[in-house]
Amino acid sequence: MKTYKKYTYLPAPPEEVYWALTKAQSIQLWTGAEVEFTEEANTEFSFWEGDITGKNIEFDYGKKIVQQWYFGEDNEPSIVTIKLHEDKKGTSLEFVQTNIPDEDFKDFTEGIEEYYLGGLIDFFEE
Repeated sequence: MKTYKKYTYLPAPPEEVYWALTKAQSIQLWTGAEVEFTEEANTEFSFWEGDITGKNIEFDYGKKIVQQWYFGEDNEPSIVTIKLHEDKKGTSLEFVQTNIPDEDFKDFTEGIEEYYLGGLIDFFEE
């Protein structure tokens, strides 16, 4: 199992980035696909029509989101922690994910960079 950590900058205040990550309509805009999401602890969610599924653990408005992402039935859930820090350019986003199966690590993290973080960056830079 591996841990992935990535920092990225977004040209928007932390509250706007948080909003984009927690409102189903916004998530749908930057992922471009069906989303099921409720900003509430212990609710299950689905991105990209079920390609990524998991459970919301914790929300701290404008600052932090903690989720479990599921990797098939044989694997422990992976914990994703997104922290938002105010920065002079807007927001510094810290994305940390634990428990990624070794064999999935490369494909999965490339997908995160391209579609998840990449989608967010495109959304705020348009």
